Amino acid sequence: MPTDAARKREQPLRGTGGILLCRAAPDAVAPAAGLLRRPTLLAPAGRVWSVLVPCELPWQDEPVDLVLSGWAAALAVGAPWPVLALWWDADRGGFSLASGVRRSVGYVWLADGRPAGEDEAMRTFAARLGLDPVFAVEALDGLTRPDPDADAAARLRGVLAVLAHDGLALPTGLVPVRPADALADAAGMAGGVRRADWAGWREVVRPELVEASVVGPLMRGRRARLLATGQLAAGVALGAWGLGRRSGGWVAAGGVLLAQGLGGLAYDWVRGAAPRG
Repeated sequence: MPTDAARKREQPLRGTGGILLCRAAPDAVAPAAGLLRRPTLLAPAGRVWSVLVPCELPWQDEPVDLVLSGWAAALAVGAPWPVLALWWDADRGGFSLASGVRRSVGYVWLADGRPAGEDEAMRTFAARLGLDPVFAVEALDGLTRPDPDADAAARLRGVLAVLAHDGLALPTGLVPVRPADALADAAGMAGGVRRADWAGWREVVRPELVEASVVGPLMRGRRARLLATGQLAAGVALGAWGLGRRSGGWVAAGGVLLAQGLGGLAYDWVRGAAPRG
């Protein structure tokens, strides 16, 4: 644990910001990130981890946690790897882990570090990431206990410290205490950084994109078409729900589902996959 002197040197949360951590290499993340249709910077973040940093501030009219959680769900719903959103503002800090179509799990701390989540969420978080059942769970449980010397920034750093044992290594300057514009500047100087922008609907039907989704590697033919059709229906419903709540994050999630569904149908048609029954 940091000493009192070290804690005084650590910076508290400043401004509003957030990052997305994907448990996959940048080459695997880039096609899905483009489907968010938001300008982001993508950089490697250690062994089998990547980090996405928004280039703009789309959450000015809605809570940052809602936007980042929606983006995480959008990226994870059609991918075989989980996505972790870390976010913060002047009042709170927290995270949300999305994995496939399962319900997201997360935790929140008030700015002064007081826990405001369910303890069981930490165990679910560790289990879904396959973290060490002894060290990681014990360390994460410690973040749910009262500690007058640990504010929200320290709690988020604690989460990152646990993930460091899983190979996470964020580029210099990407720390959960800085506002979004400062994070974007830091990400722009990271080694191997690239932009992950919307490249048009042609990208949706690229075979490598579809094969990186849940459709390609699992099945083709009739079952793949049924899954893709379900993704289309879910995308429309989720997008409409996000529009009703004026949530750009969940509109993006619906858009990614639509793209995955369209990509699955187009891939099946292009490849001419025979039904498997």
